[in-house]
Amino acid sequence: MLEMRPDCERCGADLPPSSPGAFICSFECTFCATCAEALDDLCPNCGGELMDRPTRAPKLLEQYPASSERKFKP
Repeated sequence: MLEMRPDCERCGADLPPSSPGAFICSFECTFCATCAEALDDLCPNCGGELMDRPTRAPKLLEQYPASSERKFKP
């Protein structure tokens, strides 16, 4: 199951799990749409392709909550 990380690792923007606009690589490195575009859809951590992160339905978030661990490092 995806962690659904709460923020962009590059700029720190909030990325709610039930909202579109987050991009992830196969290691779940997470970036906002603006940063993914600036990175040419390539993860700077592993070189993997950044893809749209699926959203999680609000009802399922109650049973399977998203991660609260922020990864942004200024």
